[in-house]
Amino acid sequence: MEVPITLRLLHLGLLVRDQERSLRFYGRYFGFDPAGARRYPDGTVIVRNPDGFDLALHPGEPPGRLPAFLHFGFRLSTPDDVREMLASMEADGVEVPERWDEPGYVAFKCLDPDGWRVEAYWEPVD
Repeated sequence: MEVPITLRLLHLGLLVRDQERSLRFYGRYFGFDPAGARRYPDGTVIVRNPDGFDLALHPGEPPGRLPAFLHFGFRLSTPDDVREMLASMEADGVEVPERWDEPGYVAFKCLDPDGWRVEAYWEPVD
């Protein structure tokens, strides 16, 4: 099978305890629009960011402690964008278990309200 050249990952589903809390978190820090969220008969809420990425928030109990490598991430435009986001999250008390600030890579991983690891990062694009 030949993979289409326009193939892009644009959807992620997460189990969350409190959809409204998750909508606020992803809206505040990652640009998802809670006002445009769509609710489905099975209880799922799907919210989209300006890049067209859909985050499906499924009601339920997230799995227990997950391996630290398991995460998803958002690339930011500049190193300073990452630093500013990190400062905002720290000021708000968001847990940030990992961080890097190197010449070719500026990043951190935070925990969302349900413990999912979310990375915000910048690195040069080839």
